Amino acid sequence: MHLFDIFSIIGTAAFAMSGAFVAMEEDYDILGVLVLGLVTAFGGGVIRNVLIGVPVTTLWSQGELILWAVLSILAAFLLPIKWIPHWKKTEALFDAIGLSAFAIQGALYATNMNHPLIAVVVAAVLTGIGGGMIRDCLAGRKPLVLRDEIYAVWAMIGGLSVGLGIFSNTVGLLFLFALIVFARMLSVHFKWKLPRRSLKSSSKNVNSEHSSFL
Repeated sequence: MHLFDIFSIIGTAAFAMSGAFVAMEEDYDILGVLVLGLVTAFGGGVIRNVLIGVPVTTLWSQGELILWAVLSILAAFLLPIKWIPHWKKTEALFDAIGLSAFAIQGALYATNMNHPLIAVVVAAVLTGIGGGMIRDCLAGRKPLVLRDEIYAVWAMIGGLSVGLGIFSNTVGLLFLFALIVFARMLSVHFKWKLPRRSLKSSSKNVNSEHSSFL
């Protein structure tokens, strides 16, 4: 088994379980848990395939990964409630591994098809974060990957590195994989966030001024 196949299995399992936990937090039944888990694990790859011209039906050739995802979802569903907080402590690490592996995988897909750099970056980002975005939307939540600690940026950097040929051989890709995982964990630990500007406070001021005028 290729090393990146192992990374893909770990990432698929981590994403599938994260989707299952979100579904359980929203009080979904077992079918909802299964659907949300599978969408989280494979949604990003499906969107990527549509955009870069890979047949969506290639999903069904990933029987082993689908099996791993289903087993991971069932494990999450059957996990004793008191054990779940322990999983949550390591979830960020496995999620970082999944993000890194899937971002590099998506970038390599697009590069091998001779797509331009922008397509390589988009493929990396969508493969890395697409499933999580679909998960949050189906669960009625704001996508965490766009407002939590720096997340999508690391997938973009991975896509740029592959697209520009900075890392092309196995050793280089392994180094890039480790670098993205390390950077993601640093952003979690130090709670790094991208600059943001909220209009909530200004809206409140405008409403209060309007009320006082009336």
